[in-house]
Amino acid sequence: MDFSITPELDALRQKLRSFVETEVLPLEEDAANYDDYENIALPVLGKLRAKAKAAGLWAPQAPKELGGMGLNIQARAVLYEEANRSIFGPVAINCAAPDDGNIAVLAKIGSQSQKDWFLQPLIDGEVRSAFAMTEPAPGSGSDPNMMLTTATKDGNDWVINGRKWFITGAAEAAHFILVARTSDHPRKGLSAFVYHKDQPGWHIERRIPIMGPEEHGGHCELVFDGLRIPDENRLMEVGDGLKVTQIRLGPARLTHCMRWLGLAKRSMEIAAAYTENRTGFGVKLSERESVQLKMGEVAHDISVGRLLTMHAAWKLDQGDFARKEVSSAKLHVAATLHKAVDTAIQLNGARGYSKDTVLEWIYRYARQARLVDGADEVHKMVLARFYAQEGDGYWSWGA
Repeated sequence: MDFSITPELDALRQKLRSFVETEVLPLEEDAANYDDYENIALPVLGKLRAKAKAAGLWAPQAPKELGGMGLNIQARAVLYEEANRSIFGPVAINCAAPDDGNIAVLAKIGSQSQKDWFLQPLIDGEVRSAFAMTEPAPGSGSDPNMMLTTATKDGNDWVINGRKWFITGAAEAAHFILVARTSDHPRKGLSAFVYHKDQPGWHIERRIPIMGPEEHGGHCELVFDGLRIPDENRLMEVGDGLKVTQIRLGPARLTHCMRWLGLAKRSMEIAAAYTENRTGFGVKLSERESVQLKMGEVAHDISVGRLLTMHAAWKLDQGDFARKEVSSAKLHVAATLHKAVDTAIQLNGARGYSKDTVLEWIYRYARQARLVDGADEVHKMVLARFYAQEGDGYWSWGA
């Protein structure tokens, strides 16, 4: 396992860093550039995305022949971390959730017709998307086998009935991936489909208020009351819904980690700049041992998170599902993000708690990290199961 990066990738990283520095970071400083949900305003985003495309910094996960950069997962780790030095960075280059994961999975398993009508506009930035799986209790959350939304075959169509909630991006999405129950089979009972927002038989019941800030399109509750999806818009085979979620969610969890590492580093950057220039009782804050201990601990945790993330990325690039490695990275990086921004706020004092920096934005955003794409407790259970199966082999040097 060699996690060094090529000169070509490092040049691309530096190009992206310069783009974020000159084009993206300045936008954070003006309240007029934010929408009502504290994300970048769409007119501002449109202009920024045009610049990113012109710079050749667009859709790192998408195939080159479809207009993306065609990078493997390890290379994406380098760029996603760099992009999220700014809170607006990932969406600027089209690698923000949930579009990022939807692009990746459709590029891998979509039929040609699905790529033409669903994937290509998503890569081009003409539409946004959502992934509809989670349901209100007693439906599926972390356990997809509890899914209650049904897809019933009627001729060449599948008729969808049920309810989903906390569907990220739904209010702005045109293209949706939906997982629904097609049988009671314990492993082959779910199937996945794609549909367009203009198809009848479904609606958004509410945009759920959250702690925020929010992704574009928020987190919504959806009701399906007879949505008809043609069979040609099914993903993979009937009963492969769980496989589709595994193909999508493993890498998507890891790309969260990549981006969160960027935010953690940004938090530390703000803390370092402040403590270096702030003096109290005749001593710079950065020279105080108590401050150095905090900064050193965060630097250590970020480094561990990067190694865990790169190891999981490497395994995914080898064709492995890397469930154990992704869960380890997700657990550690989610906690590290919260720790980094909490430390930065503490060291900045009242300034950190105010809106004079993006720290309070990152702090509120960070709390979801231990919940989204599997709560901490679920990933700990995953690791415990692997240990029970593998024993001392859990720490094998091989793969």
